[in-house]
Amino acid sequence: MSKYWGALFIALLFSCNENLVKSEFQATQNGTWNKDSIYQFSFSEIDTVQKHHMFITVRNDASFPYNNLFLIAELEFPSGETVKDTLEYEMALPDGTWLGKGYGSIKENKLWYKENIVFPTSGVYNLSLSHAMRRNGSVNGVESLQGVTDVGFEIEKSNQ
Repeated sequence: MSKYWGALFIALLFSCNENLVKSEFQATQNGTWNKDSIYQFSFSEIDTVQKHHMFITVRNDASFPYNNLFLIAELEFPSGETVKDTLEYEMALPDGTWLGKGYGSIKENKLWYKENIVFPTSGVYNLSLSHAMRRNGSVNGVESLQGVTDVGFEIEKSNQ
């Protein structure tokens, strides 16, 4: 039995991402992302010299009704400067096969947000995420986006 635990510990040790700096998720309300819900994250104590990759992470289940996802991401620097981006991500292949990773009904999508970004100053950074989904031909946004269970972000050290 002790060999089992030792092997499990070694597997977990090597499966960890050594480049991971920060990872955080927030659950949606009953697997639904309301159009007025803005998920806000704060982080600090980031190396101001090291380049980083920043990802938006979204977990969805099979009730997500679209092949793509439109997001609005706003990154506020400690100086007060804000960078706002409208982003589109492919969530499924045309045949409906989910692109995220995971076993069972929940898929986790690690979506590129910023590549080789340097956080130039010390202090608190704020990231705000909202969805910008629309139905074809509709001016108003999708009120309740079904199938999104969690929203988050990750920061990893870049190897460059």
